[in-house]
Amino acid sequence: MNTPELYDIYKEHPSVQTDTRKLKNGDLFFALKGPNFNGNEFAKKALEDGAAYAVIDQEEFEIPGKTILVDDVLERLQLLAQHHRQKFTIPFIAITGSNGKTTTKELIHAVLSTTYRTYTTEGNLNNHIGIPLTLLKIKNDAEMAVIEMGANHIGEIASYCKIVMPTHGLITNTGKAHLEGFINEEGVRKGKGELFDYLRSSTTGHAFVMWDYNYLREMSKGISGIIKYGTKEDAHIIGNVSRNDPFLEIKITQGLDEKEIKTQLVGEYNLPNVLAAVTVGKFFDVPEKKIRSAIETYTPSNSRSQLIQQGNNKIILDAYNANPSSMKVAVENFSKVPGDKILILGSMAELGNESEKEHAALIEQIKSSKWKNVVLAGNEFKKINHSFLQLNNSSEIKEWLQKQKFENVHILIKGSRSMHMEKAIEKGK
Repeated sequence: MNTPELYDIYKEHPSVQTDTRKLKNGDLFFALKGPNFNGNEFAKKALEDGAAYAVIDQEEFEIPGKTILVDDVLERLQLLAQHHRQKFTIPFIAITGSNGKTTTKELIHAVLSTTYRTYTTEGNLNNHIGIPLTLLKIKNDAEMAVIEMGANHIGEIASYCKIVMPTHGLITNTGKAHLEGFINEEGVRKGKGELFDYLRSSTTGHAFVMWDYNYLREMSKGISGIIKYGTKEDAHIIGNVSRNDPFLEIKITQGLDEKEIKTQLVGEYNLPNVLAAVTVGKFFDVPEKKIRSAIETYTPSNSRSQLIQQGNNKIILDAYNANPSSMKVAVENFSKVPGDKILILGSMAELGNESEKEHAALIEQIKSSKWKNVVLAGNEFKKINHSFLQLNNSSEIKEWLQKQKFENVHILIKGSRSMHMEKAIEKGK
């Protein structure tokens, strides 16, 4: 079956699922393969559980009248999403970057949703499967779409751009992330820069650019429309931190009459994320009061810069992800917090040959500030000689924390997703 024919079926059953555990009656089930599973083997169960059809790519799993046989299920999912995307003439804003892209996406979605029917990436579904699933959830009433793109190797963002066909784009920053795939920072910039390459190829492409970062200025050259934001002159939207205790407050000095924005975000490193949301909102004529209100009422979740009160202790839970760049700014920001501070860090993943060097650099940074306690967890920290408390995992951290009986302290918990650092403060056994 070709893509247009499959699209006719999708229009009758516009809910797509790849996981039988989440299946709803009438869904289209796409039988994807993975390193440790073969979705074709679940096609029969999906149909028994109420799927309208199952899209498969192995003949032996065919069920006449209920399965749709294609050459490659993943490829056909992506082509179907691309076909659906082509039905829209609305703005599609693509967001990528090493750090802050999910928070930026959420803020921009919050701002645009005050004025437009806006669809966006759910959670962190920003990969080769999540992006097509996101596109296929966009309904005909859409007025805006905000799509997050993650990547860990060259060519990945370019492949997503072919599916999403963004009209507007934003790169939050580039730093030391996914070095195992990108090799070095130059590779990161080349990979993330594929979004700007796509916009540059269009006569109507627009980029929102953090003008403080010279490398983003350089990367955005040649794009027909450049909208600038930052902390200095020569930007359309200019803002600076006015307070960061405990939440970030921003003063807009150019481009917005609503000067003061009081966020529920922790950390000065969120300034560019907020300015990006202000800039996108202003560009798309969202009323200024709605821009401010949307940002001020946005509450981070999913272990991203969450401020959690436990007794009289304040915990900053920033455990969704970690790389050398995000670790550096998080530790630097936390070091400025007054009072007793406890630093709890988990190992950073996907750094390849640079892992030991980057963990050693982080330890040297930690040594330059005063802490009540420092706890490091994971195998990568074990490889380096240091005098801090070394534990194996989040379970051991939880046990250690429960024994300490801390009072009136600030605690930062951060680490790569694989470390599950949020479990250190989960209630119960």
